[in-house]
Amino acid sequence: MRLRVITVSVALACTQLAYAEPTEILPEVSVSASRLKDLPEADGPKQDKLKSAHTHTSDTAKMLDGMAGVSMGAGGGVSSLPAVHGMADDRVRVKVDGMDIISACANHMNPPLSYIAPANVASVKVMAGITPVSQGGDSIAGTIQVDSSAPQFASDAEHLLLQGQASAYYRSNNQAQGGSVTATVASETLSVRYTGATTKAKNYKAGAVFKAPGVSAGTIANVYVAGDEVASSQYQSDNHALAFGLRRDNHLYELTLGQQRIPYQGFPNQYMDMLKNDSQQTNLKYSGDYTWGKLQARAYHEHTQHYMNFLEAKTNTMSPLGMPMNTDGQNSGYAIKGDVVLSERDLLRVGAETQRYRLNDWWSPVGPVVGMMAMTNMMTGGDFQNINNGQRDKLDVYGEWEARWSKDWSSQLGLRASQVKMDAGVVQGYNTIAYPAASYATFNTANRQRTDNNIDVTALARFTPDESKSYELGFAQKTRSPNLYERYTWSTNNAMAMHMNNWFGDGNGYVGDINLKPEVARTLSSTAAWHDASGYELKVAPYYTHVQNYIDAARCTVVAGTACTAANQIATTGFVNLQFVNQSARLYGADVSAHMPVAADLSVSGVVNYVQGKNLTTGDHLYHVMPLNATLSLEQRSGSWSNTLEAKLVSAKTQVQAVRNELRTSGYGLLAMRSSYEWKQIRLDLGVENLLNRYYADPLGGNYMGQRPMVYGTSVPGMGRSLNAGLTVKF
Repeated sequence: MRLRVITVSVALACTQLAYAEPTEILPEVSVSASRLKDLPEADGPKQDKLKSAHTHTSDTAKMLDGMAGVSMGAGGGVSSLPAVHGMADDRVRVKVDGMDIISACANHMNPPLSYIAPANVASVKVMAGITPVSQGGDSIAGTIQVDSSAPQFASDAEHLLLQGQASAYYRSNNQAQGGSVTATVASETLSVRYTGATTKAKNYKAGAVFKAPGVSAGTIANVYVAGDEVASSQYQSDNHALAFGLRRDNHLYELTLGQQRIPYQGFPNQYMDMLKNDSQQTNLKYSGDYTWGKLQARAYHEHTQHYMNFLEAKTNTMSPLGMPMNTDGQNSGYAIKGDVVLSERDLLRVGAETQRYRLNDWWSPVGPVVGMMAMTNMMTGGDFQNINNGQRDKLDVYGEWEARWSKDWSSQLGLRASQVKMDAGVVQGYNTIAYPAASYATFNTANRQRTDNNIDVTALARFTPDESKSYELGFAQKTRSPNLYERYTWSTNNAMAMHMNNWFGDGNGYVGDINLKPEVARTLSSTAAWHDASGYELKVAPYYTHVQNYIDAARCTVVAGTACTAANQIATTGFVNLQFVNQSARLYGADVSAHMPVAADLSVSGVVNYVQGKNLTTGDHLYHVMPLNATLSLEQRSGSWSNTLEAKLVSAKTQVQAVRNELRTSGYGLLAMRSSYEWKQIRLDLGVENLLNRYYADPLGGNYMGQRPMVYGTSVPGMGRSLNAGLTVKF
């Protein structure tokens, strides 16, 4: 009801502004100043890369792979977790068509970018350094914005716009196949667009045998898994969106209805797999141009129903029904922003945002199993309430002043105030035998309501002495409140319950802390960029970040009768049980990117990423920080042909986090070849990924648990050679 009231209010306000009396409109003012580039500039893949992306990936997050400052944590086939400057997941603000989607899963199997298919992506923007307060909020790393196509309209009232495209692809390694279709019907004022995409794949294969082949131990189906097969990596995903656009003068109204269905998605670095993820999205947007500037307003609602259990290679004979885990998430948001032109020099951005999030996470009981009294005692009875009526409500207001002092100097100052209110209901275990009331009494009797009042500040200056070079220097204070799982997961009764709360892919168990404080990151960043008319570009961007109250993990305090044992405290190998804690951290590094033409139709480009992260409280390294890596490309274009030879070089990961028993990985180099040919309305994409079929362990892949027995010590390997082909036809 609250969202409906907000939506109606936004619509009425926009309508009043759009149809105000002529006498209320200010006289038109002509401004002759040249348009400033965005401050700071956002990075993003080129359009050609976006066009061909669906040929070699079904994972929208991997469209960011190879970008400055970005690394990729492995997950399911459509659910990688992007990291910016060594900080991942909720520390990065991810906006999908303007919506702040929250992962509704104890394992974060449905991250925001999994809700949009690569075929539906029209633009990607990454802000990896100083993020303006108008684009940040409740995050301490950077911001990733992914948008689908804007509405298209007929050129005049006499014609009707009819257009679309269809595509299909195949990848040999995991026999992935799928396709998409887009169709638009539009008049001069009304536009309707449908987009649908489907993808399906089997388990992928590594570049070499990395384990003994055979039947996955202790599974009901006696599934045979080859030595080079990465079990539990199969997936299927279907996405549909229907978008409406209404244009009147300088005003645009957009309504998008989206639906996602994922019947299964395996996770080779998790105990669990996804067996259902159904989502419905409603997204309403208004944008208008006025004599004083621009106005944007948005209201959205997203509902996710999520279910986890075991796929074939993990289904345990000891518990034939597996371990059913259900999640229901309701996410509603509203935002309004105005860009006010104060003068030829000054631009003011002001805005407000609200978000209302509700989460229920419960694990259904399973029936008794003959001869397995311990298991039946543990998992029979009533629902295990992991998070009961979790609530996370956020209200933000911000102001941002951008000024152009001269042709050489410009600046930006921003301030954002945010209030985050969180709460959760009382919980219980499956039964009172394995989970006596004493195990959750402390949680249930505690004051669980928390309110965080957070402040973000940004200051940025740019010096452009001439058209061939620019220099930026900035400072930011960014704040992130804990998510519901970090604060409200409660069970330490046994390792099994703790291991079910894990979005890190390390096989460890986790428990929350109601008293966690928000993370506060203070970043100093600079960027120097040089370029010329020939296409030569070089950008160097060093940065330093100190994080106060960084949410890391510590071995859980020894308590008799729980999984927090004395042996757990000192273990240097194997899986351990941890609790989220506030500590201090430091990250620093640099991003270097370059592009250089070497001939009329030939160019080279490259990106080098370097980041170091340390826990200042313990002296330990931070978890899942990508080692030094580089992506180098040789690109050739001739008429309708485009060809790319790409090399990815990654150093050995030797700086690992001891408290999580993080695995080390060796360095490696990969080659890929991609070609595309466009002829009239047809585009053909061909490619070979991992050309030399190199075996490598993914530094951010986590521990391999794709099949039973799920044991510690093997990193999830990357995909071996794959021949990919895609065809797109426009009509």
